[in-house]
Amino acid sequence: MPLTVERVNDVLKTIVDENTGRDLVTSRSARNVKVDGDTVHLDVELGYPAASQIEPMRERVRAALQAAGAGAVNAQVTMKIVAHAVQRGLKVLPNVKNIVAVSSGKGGVGKSTVAVNLALALAAEGARVGMLDADIYGPSQPMMLGISGRPESTDGKMIEPLIGHGIQAASIGFLIDPDQPMVWRGPMVTQALQQLLTQTRWVDVDYLVVDMPPGTGDIQLTLAQQVPVTGVVIVTTPQDIALLDAVKGLKMFEKVGVPILGVVENMAVHICANCGHAEHIFGTGGAERMQREHGVAVLGSLPLDISIREQTDSGRPTVVAAPDSAVALAYKAIARRVAVKIAEKARDMSLKMPTIKVQNT
Repeated sequence: MPLTVERVNDVLKTIVDENTGRDLVTSRSARNVKVDGDTVHLDVELGYPAASQIEPMRERVRAALQAAGAGAVNAQVTMKIVAHAVQRGLKVLPNVKNIVAVSSGKGGVGKSTVAVNLALALAAEGARVGMLDADIYGPSQPMMLGISGRPESTDGKMIEPLIGHGIQAASIGFLIDPDQPMVWRGPMVTQALQQLLTQTRWVDVDYLVVDMPPGTGDIQLTLAQQVPVTGVVIVTTPQDIALLDAVKGLKMFEKVGVPILGVVENMAVHICANCGHAEHIFGTGGAERMQREHGVAVLGSLPLDISIREQTDSGRPTVVAAPDSAVALAYKAIARRVAVKIAEKARDMSLKMPTIKVQNT
């Protein structure tokens, strides 16, 4: 049976993107399908950073169409990251398409480590990524990213982000001595956050990852109400007390209309380096319980592993230090799920709306 465009589309409907769970036709990923004799030409556009997925997807498309009778397949697989909708009444920042807040209800659950590896994983998949260290009282991203020095300003108004492992970064830690405490009250802290966000010269950022301070205080409310956040990732451990606080954070963001992208369960299991025994030090099933009781997606689970701590403390987080390790692959899988969750949201159309001016003639 000769190949037609309809027959090609029928074949493409059988190819499901494992990251989205949707086939290439239903998701409108497959485009510009043409049949020239026994040669098939088409484009496949993925709406999330997918550098590691492009060649496998091209091979799946080629194999499926050749099995259906195509002599040659010219499949161009690309990715396109666009800005998505934010809270009502706010506009997307210039040069920043999507803002992802990484939050936790309490300290000590590894939120900053998850945030930096999430940012690096998005960058490893081909996105342009920024990191905003919003923990004014305890900035940790300069150390985690291995960045030192002070940011420059060419015009006296905007500061240039510093670069660590290919991502743009802004932190109050770049502007103070490492051992200097920030003895500021709430209004000064929220003003500092706004300045870091709006007075940093971000350059074509697809995802700005915001490492939030723990809790549900002034900074969290400021970010949730005044900053155009695309979505938030909640980090917790399986421990009951951590989950209790994580739910409080989740409810706060829900009340102010910030979408919850999902929850990451950190320190879920410890594997003994000597005997291989698996022990759930902080309990089990915490993230699944949040999913069941509060309808939040589980983005992934991460182990309690000494290498994560050692690599992050050295300024080379796991995704950079050991990119092919099981832990790094887990971070990358979480990053893809976050990006897919964002891609499924409504797109931001504010820049396409016409500006109406009324004037006397």
